[in-house]
Parts: sequence; structure tokens; C-alpha cells
Amino acid sequence: MSEESCGQDCSSCGKDCASRKKSPADFLEKPNSKSKIGRVIGVVSGKGGVGKSFVTAALAVLLSRMGCHTGILDADVTGPSIPKMFGLHGKVTGDGSAIYPARTKNGLKVISVNLLLDDERTPVVWRGPLIANIVKQFWTDVVWSDVDYLFVDMPPGTGDVPLTVFQSIPVDGIVIVTSPQELVSMIVSKAVNMAKMMNVPILGIVENMSYVKCPDCGKEIKVFGESHLDETAGKYGLRVLGHVPIDPESAEKCDAGLAEELPFPWLEKAAEAVRSIPKKQV
Repeated sequence: MSEESCGQDCSSCGKDCASRKKSPADFLEKPNSKSKIGRVIGVVSGKGGVGKSFVTAALAVLLSRMGCHTGILDADVTGPSIPKMFGLHGKVTGDGSAIYPARTKNGLKVISVNLLLDDERTPVVWRGPLIANIVKQFWTDVVWSDVDYLFVDMPPGTGDVPLTVFQSIPVDGIVIVTSPQELVSMIVSKAVNMAKMMNVPILGIVENMSYVKCPDCGKEIKVFGESHLDETAGKYGLRVLGHVPIDPESAEKCDAGLAEELPFPWLEKAAEAVRSIPKKQV
């Protein structure tokens, strides 16, 4: 069948053309030739505002404390928050053939669109294909040298960027982040089903903003209602990797660019789940 007559709908076509014979591996992009990457972990959510970037930062810090070299690819192009959490400002460097990620105080490597802009306050008003392409370049053009775990902070939902990441980057597993609200099951189902469609392993689920602890009596107050995490996790056969509270100190430290000073005790189980992934190298 010629390209001109192709309707791009394989489900209703009986032709045996070349595009049908492509395997998922055919869409994968090669990392920069100077990169040395162990495992790639996506941090995803079905909706925005659940603290996905916070969980990404926490996992990268915790793995670093375990003696691993970690990096963060900030794929949330229109809402990048990773650089601020680590106190990173200014533009990253390059040599014409490659881009070199910024380094945090403790040596974590970070790439984000905010580190490419002349003014980090400038909004990124781009269409989907352009956003997806810059994320792909964060994989192909950035030198991720000696990185044991590369965390990909995804934008919320199941649009262009998550699809690009799953098709272009060999993701070893994902962590789903959610919040304790009634609609959580429906939101989680979208992330779960997309992961299954793309044949990406799900390491487990983290609930953020689970409660706030009273500073006087220590009682846990469920600001957003009772958690449905165990029920949701059981429905989809997922591991519960942590319940993260609303913590004023965490918010203050992240706003001040001091995320690396936080202990993140609630996510140690999630960090161990990431660390248990069989080793490979790309």
C-alpha cells in the first residue's frame, strides 16, 4: 500500500505493510553515545497536583544516599518544578554536539526546560509535538554519564509526552502517584491501563497528601478524607509503596531549593522497590 492511500488505521486494514512489522523496540531512541545509564524509572500520575515531582525528587535523593548515582529528566515541560526544588538556576552547558545536565549540591544530575531558558519565568507555550520532541532530546542529546538510576518526572495524564517517553525511552518501571480522593480509582486506572498498553512494568503506587499530623497531639488528620489506596491497589494488583503526609517542613525546604536536606522517611519502601529492579545498562 502506498503512503498516499494509507489511512493510518491498522485495525481496519488487511494489508501486510512494513509498518505492521515494527516491534516496540523499533521506536526506541538511542541515548547519547557518551551516556551510561543503568535503570530508567518513570514517575507518573493520572492527574495534576498530586505531588509527582516531589516523589521524583525524593526517590532520586534516597537512592543517592544509598550510594547510587542518580539523575532526573524533567519531562513536565510546561510545568517544570524540579530545578526549583534543588536550587538550580541558570542555563546548562553544551559543546555543540551534546548537552550536559546541571548538578545539584550533592551531585544529582538534572535536565529541565527551565535550565534552557534565558528567563526561568518564561512560560513554555508550545504545541504537543514540539514538547514531545524536546523530551526526546533530553534522552538523545544529554550526556547521562555514569547514572545508575534515571528518574523521568512525567507530566500528568496520558497525552503526547507520556506516550513519547514510553515509546522512545526503555523505561524499566513506573511509580504511580495519587491522592486520597474518591475519584482516585478512575484516575489510577488510566495510568495503569496506559502502562499495560505500552508493556511497562508498574513498581507500585504512592499516595501523597495522605494526612497531616497535629503538631501538638500527633493525631493524623485526614484532610482529603479516608484513604482508598489499599482498595485501589488491590483492585489493580499493585504494591502500596508509601503514604506521604502533608508536611510543612517539606514544602518550605523544596520552595527554598533544599530538597536534598529532607529525610523522606515515608518513601523508603518505594526507594527499595526501585533499587530491586534487575540491573541493565543502556
